[in-house]
Amino acid sequence: MFNQESETQSLIDITNQFKNYFLSDTSESIDAYKKTIAEVSDAIAKQIQSQTQPYIGKSPAELNKLIQSINLLPQEGKSISEVLKQTEQLIIESNISVYHPHCLAHLHCPTFIASLAAEMILSAFNQSMDSWDQAPAATMIEQALCDELCRFYGFDSHADATFTGGGTMSNFMGLLLARDHYSDKQYNWNIQQKGLPPESGKFRIICAENAHFTVAQSASILGLGQQAIVKIKDQTLAESEQALEQTILELKEEGLIPIAYVTTAGTTDFGSLGNIENLSHTCQKYGIWLHVDAAFGGALMFSNKHKHKLEGIEKADSVTIDFHKLFYQPISCGVFIVKNKKSFDYIKLHADYLNPESNASLGILDLVYKSIQTTRRFDALKPFIALQHIGLANFEKMIDYTISLAEEVSAIIDSDNSFELAYQTPINAVVFRFMPDKETDPITIDYINNTIKTNLLLSGKAIIGQTYFKNKAYLKFTLLNPMTQVSEVVTLLQEIKEMGNTLLLNYPSAN
Repeated sequence: MFNQESETQSLIDITNQFKNYFLSDTSESIDAYKKTIAEVSDAIAKQIQSQTQPYIGKSPAELNKLIQSINLLPQEGKSISEVLKQTEQLIIESNISVYHPHCLAHLHCPTFIASLAAEMILSAFNQSMDSWDQAPAATMIEQALCDELCRFYGFDSHADATFTGGGTMSNFMGLLLARDHYSDKQYNWNIQQKGLPPESGKFRIICAENAHFTVAQSASILGLGQQAIVKIKDQTLAESEQALEQTILELKEEGLIPIAYVTTAGTTDFGSLGNIENLSHTCQKYGIWLHVDAAFGGALMFSNKHKHKLEGIEKADSVTIDFHKLFYQPISCGVFIVKNKKSFDYIKLHADYLNPESNASLGILDLVYKSIQTTRRFDALKPFIALQHIGLANFEKMIDYTISLAEEVSAIIDSDNSFELAYQTPINAVVFRFMPDKETDPITIDYINNTIKTNLLLSGKAIIGQTYFKNKAYLKFTLLNPMTQVSEVVTLLQEIKEMGNTLLLNYPSAN
């Protein structure tokens, strides 16, 4: 016989048990939350304070063995303290410390403490930025910050922006809008409704040879294929408007259709920048979309000393900016700007449950219309809180310091006969290689430089980058950390030199 009172009590007991797992208004939940956050905070602080190398040095095999020893899908749970202890041994102790002065490989930055506080807030309240009724104040803050950023970068009131997961998403959106804009204006063809136009097989996107790989990736996803990418080769790393114009004319002569040009303000490997002002004139002359990938260099606008390197950015049709690079925000956090907010209409879709038309008349703003994501984090909170705390004056000092650090390190490398500097960096990237003498054959030099990078990584002593320039292997420092002192980089250079000389002596036996 069914006992409703017993069944009800059983359900209550279950829900009371669940309160130990969720953040809620009960005292038990609040206490559990505070205790858990304190344990995590202590473990992180302890690790960072004691970590003398950027990496603890566990090999891939050792890490795999640790992971394999864990039941990843247990039938019964464990106490959070036990789980956190296991996580501390596996994740926290085996981290790459982005705060260490010898963590120099990538556009991977230390983070503001204020932004870590923001992460706690946005994670705890778990708001989604697609509709106002999920994130009312958050929606208004994000839009206000987007409006302010548009003005800061020189755009007028017709511009708009949206937060994205980073440069990959922003570059994709830029080329998506470029494709749809060209089809609409030239052929009165709505790709959203009708798919690709018959002419799309002839569409071409032009970029420099060292443009980010996501340009080609985006063309592929957009149905244009990587054949649509036309790269202008230039060994000087400059982006010439003359070369762009010549390429446009050559493509037209072949019966092809250039629809966009992507210029990079701060390439991943070299930090090189195209002359946006001059390139914009050429794009306007031939009616093609100009997208500026300023994922790296976008922060230069906040420096009075260096913002001239972004001159003309306000003439771009779209711009990529990453906050998780030179803005010191936790991953992920990016912004995508468009010169004409109506461009977002190419991706706008209506869903009654998210953005009913009646919302606009009530002054309710739903941001889903200008993003290709539906559920989206309130990442705007991170720069919002951090810039309020740090202030633009201090932020400018950080940018200027890291660029001057890169310049000083470049000069030290250039003056040392054991090294060869590839390129005088305009911002934070320093590309060089160990080069004991000109008599050493190129294969040996490439082997030694690649081995230096790998040995430093696996020993945990340093995380440095590697790349190829003019078909030769090079090493790379990406100097984003404003806490790094030049003496710490000099110490690492000395270690690289000693390691290089040892490898040179042992090279025949290594083969």
